[in-house]
Amino acid sequence: MKRLVRAVVVVGVLVGGLTAGIAPQQAHAVATCEKYATLTIQGGRYNVQNNVWGADTTQCIDTTTSGFRVTQADHNKPTNGAPAAYPSVYFGCHYGNCTSGSGLPLQASTSAFAGIRSSVGMSYPGSGTWNAAYDLWFDPTPRTDGQNTGAEIMIWLNRQGSIQPIGSRVGSATLAGATWDVWFGNIGWNVVSYVRTSATASLDFAVNDFYSDAVNRGHAQRSWYLTSIQAGFEPWIGGTGLAVTSFSVTTGGTQPPPTGACRVTYAPTSWQNGFTANVTVANTSSAPVNGWAVTWTFGGNQQITNEWNADITQNGTSVTARDLGHNGAIAPGGSQSFGFQGTYSGANSVPASFALNGTTCATS
Repeated sequence: MKRLVRAVVVVGVLVGGLTAGIAPQQAHAVATCEKYATLTIQGGRYNVQNNVWGADTTQCIDTTTSGFRVTQADHNKPTNGAPAAYPSVYFGCHYGNCTSGSGLPLQASTSAFAGIRSSVGMSYPGSGTWNAAYDLWFDPTPRTDGQNTGAEIMIWLNRQGSIQPIGSRVGSATLAGATWDVWFGNIGWNVVSYVRTSATASLDFAVNDFYSDAVNRGHAQRSWYLTSIQAGFEPWIGGTGLAVTSFSVTTGGTQPPPTGACRVTYAPTSWQNGFTANVTVANTSSAPVNGWAVTWTFGGNQQITNEWNADITQNGTSVTARDLGHNGAIAPGGSQSFGFQGTYSGANSVPASFALNGTTCATS
């Protein structure tokens, strides 16, 4: 879908504090109802955009340390046309707003491009008409502003209501461990949409997997440049309650080694059908952490029932633990601990990896 962003208000949401006159007590969330507002999180590594490009109805969002939540959406658009908005979090460059240190634009023929991965966790309300989708933008040139004219790769994790992608269905694909219906259309640029045949609230994938499929179908070219990786929602009707609970992008070869900034120690105690776990996250970098979100994915059917020293949310197997404000600072060489109680059946396996504010941590 087209993203017209002609006027942008940029409000900094720094992990260590706030700029642009935001009240100090909002240290971990900034609210906006401005149509084209762009907010930074995690010290500028990611941007959150309200992006009400297709309607004049009110939409408001709150940022979190790892994403955002739609707190108001008064949309009522016909479902046979364009959506009202695309509230989303992104990595890279979009209409002149670039996140810090992304390394994008990046040509899709490079080895660094082949190493890019992204993951997301989402939460859905029970009402409204919307999709939950990634938007990957490509341009024939390494431009950082304006409308990209190469390919728009959409990855639909979920949808509610009588909506469909641009164009028509052209086939199917098995990617990222799931089956997808593939749609194609052209609206001045190629739009290739992958619609998951079974809905999900989380996804972890290599960008190159979907792009390779689009290239093989003749809808994209290796000479084009990836400009941004975006994840969010397209609401037609309503949309209040939609949320990105976690979002990360990891790159191969263009960023510092991802295991050098933090270390997580996970210590579970299990009994039949129940367990507790204590988690310690250590800051092994030379810079302070001011506000943290630790994310992981359970390998089984573990369900968290109680927590302490953190605000924990779970969507399927994806979990995000956030600081409580008073324990948000982690000095270089320091650590913070939290824990939780849960249930399980079968094996209570230790999560394979953890991330601190989107950066993969070493484990012990």
